[in-house]
Amino acid sequence: MKKIVIYFICFIFVCFMLPAICTKTNKTTQVSHETTMEDGNTNQASENVNNYKDNTTIKLLHSETGEVEEINIDEYLYGVVSAEMPASYEIEALKAQAVVARTYLIYQRNSKKHENADICDSYACCQAWISKQERFERWEEAERESNWQKIVSAVNETSGKIVTYGGNPINAFFHSNSGGITESSANIWGGIDYPYLKSVETAGEDVYSQYSSNVAISNEELSNKLKEKYPNIAIDFNDNEAIKIIDYTESGRVRTMKFGNTEIAGTEVRTILGLKSTHFEISKTGEGITFAVIGYGHGVGMSQTGADSMAKSGSNFEDIIKHFYTGVDISNIN
Repeated sequence: MKKIVIYFICFIFVCFMLPAICTKTNKTTQVSHETTMEDGNTNQASENVNNYKDNTTIKLLHSETGEVEEINIDEYLYGVVSAEMPASYEIEALKAQAVVARTYLIYQRNSKKHENADICDSYACCQAWISKQERFERWEEAERESNWQKIVSAVNETSGKIVTYGGNPINAFFHSNSGGITESSANIWGGIDYPYLKSVETAGEDVYSQYSSNVAISNEELSNKLKEKYPNIAIDFNDNEAIKIIDYTESGRVRTMKFGNTEIAGTEVRTILGLKSTHFEISKTGEGITFAVIGYGHGVGMSQTGADSMAKSGSNFEDIIKHFYTGVDISNIN
């Protein structure tokens, strides 16, 4: 009888208790899937989202002074949106910029780019930021309050919203004007092929001042600028084949260009010569060369003028974001 009782107790334990002990409880968040980030870090994006929800301030590095300021996240975003996009743009474009800026903040926090800060205020490194006081000084007095309230509304009305891919915050690049078509990330920055940063077309950007520009440079100045980076470069300016575009990316931007005995990536040509984008054509004269440039910026991700053009045509901020970032979702982390 005793043995029967013992056997019965063991049976109950195996059937009911053991599975309960071995089963782990799954925790879920609004930003759900903890997939591997493109930079190789796992789960960190979701952890960073939780940090965002738990903390209302960030550490902002002021690049000119080296000072690190602790600032409220919304105040930071007001400064970013007002620095990165004209207040005259449509409210839905400003909302898109606010969501993209919030997403970029979270992603950069995760990258640990700055040792003692979450992000910096330099557009060349992270994203631009300006204080309310400095912003007001640059606006006409009559428009200061209305402009600021428009920026505040764009941030507040999209509170907690970020752009995600596979449940993780994206590396939310943006630029001024795509020239009608954005660039795939695979063609710049060492060929990192982010699945959500693909080339897409957009209409209406040609009416903006950022759409086209021309840079004329003499043969001597061109040679001097190139020799700063390539001391052994030699160009025979009498040879019609000495300077030419070798190939283009799928979006029509210059991938590689030849200068005499040296081939240079289009992205580097842009940097060396101070061109507004790599979407350009060239025309040569006896004395120099002219670069006819389309667009402004690296061309990857959201085009700000493209966002404004879409908003003017009736698109809302979610439409805009999902147009420029392929296969993404808008997630709420509040």
